[in-house]
Amino acid sequence: MTAGASAATGDAPSARSEGSIRGRWIDDWRPEDEAFWQGGGRRVANRNLWFSVFSEHIGFSIWTLWSVVVLFMPNEAFGLDVAGKFFLVAMPTLVGSFLRLPYTMAVAVFGGRNWSIIAAALLLVPTILAAFVVQPGVSYTTLMVLAAIAGVGGGNFASSMTNINAFFPDRHKGWALGLNAGGGNLGVAVIQLLGLLVLATAGGGVTGIRVLLGIYIPLIVLATLCSALFMDNLSSVRNDTGALREATTQAQTWVISFLYIGTFGSFIGYSFAFGLVLQNQFGRTPLQAAALTFIGPLLGSLIRPVGGRLSDRVGGVRVTFWNFVAMAVATLVCIVASGQQSLALFVVGFTLLFITSGIGNGSVYKMIPAIFRTKALASASSSSSSDTDAALLWARRVSGAVIGIAGAIGAFGGLLINLAFRQSFLTVQSGVPAFWAFLAFYAVCFAVTYLVYMRRPRAATDPGTGAAVSYASV
Repeated sequence: MTAGASAATGDAPSARSEGSIRGRWIDDWRPEDEAFWQGGGRRVANRNLWFSVFSEHIGFSIWTLWSVVVLFMPNEAFGLDVAGKFFLVAMPTLVGSFLRLPYTMAVAVFGGRNWSIIAAALLLVPTILAAFVVQPGVSYTTLMVLAAIAGVGGGNFASSMTNINAFFPDRHKGWALGLNAGGGNLGVAVIQLLGLLVLATAGGGVTGIRVLLGIYIPLIVLATLCSALFMDNLSSVRNDTGALREATTQAQTWVISFLYIGTFGSFIGYSFAFGLVLQNQFGRTPLQAAALTFIGPLLGSLIRPVGGRLSDRVGGVRVTFWNFVAMAVATLVCIVASGQQSLALFVVGFTLLFITSGIGNGSVYKMIPAIFRTKALASASSSSSSDTDAALLWARRVSGAVIGIAGAIGAFGGLLINLAFRQSFLTVQSGVPAFWAFLAFYAVCFAVTYLVYMRRPRAATDPGTGAAVSYASV
């Protein structure tokens, strides 16, 4: 931060007098040091958190833009069938999942604040293009390209989470990461709610689409400016591109990523698909579908920080395990409701899926820094204090990279959900076969959580160091 900004906000860490802050770069950042944290570090971290939430929130809205836009596109005017719409809304998920890896690395290359500015500004591309190009008669290929470009909004999550992870001490990461992600996820519900209001007032078609985009373009500009004015870069994560490569060598990276497919993949996949499922399985009109679609993402987003906080208290492993059990039960409710053609029961079951996926998102992300901290402390248990500090620094570096990898792979699960629904409706005109597939996957997820983290004997030694490690309480 600048000297002027430091004086104005009164939130520079105590090390500021030692020259640790230059321009917008913070050179000395020690969140685990309680004196440093209480002496101003917490205020700096919280300020970066809140503006990160705002930018990520807008990113999620643009990422899920097409789940709303398709509700404004009558089949007869745009020539789209059910399968075409499911494939269209899957494109941003696909692109966003791939972008999360380079977005994670971008924090190390450019700095957290600097990349936040770029990432926010990039959101103008899909919104402005869609405002000018979407109209009756436009080719399906053009629509697919436009939807794919909206995937840039999905990348924001990875860079935002990697950046915020570095600002907070381990004891507060569950809450901080949950709040950052939950505030971002809330963008899904907000754009769907705004879509409902626009449908009810301005109507559908091109006019409604342009009104919706006209709301978001100035918000994107505001997010870009706020990132420039109020966020900071941490020198400790600059040019640390090797952390991503090192994270790929850790077995826990892939276990966590698999579990995150079940939680975040479900959240984002259902967010894109819910409105189309209501239209095609229960015969809802676009306005009737929009009146229901925002409820689940809203509750799932709001409860994500609760999942993180609960994991801080009782352990992310325990919360994750029982949460997957609850997700399986909610899926069974959707299957029963589909068989009975009960819209009310189906909405209850689907909403429970959103709520449980939100809790799981928080608990799985709490597990990431806790697992690598446990691993680091075990390897340094008989070493000097300097070796312990180095091990903890390693844990922060690698866990930040794992957050990006897990985010990318988890988002890919959203694509699989939409493709499963697409195939299910193509073959039997119902989403039931897709729900059975989801149920089987959740069963595998809670089995993996139990076998890897909870089963006795617990992970006896680290294959790399031979140190005794137990992840059951993380």
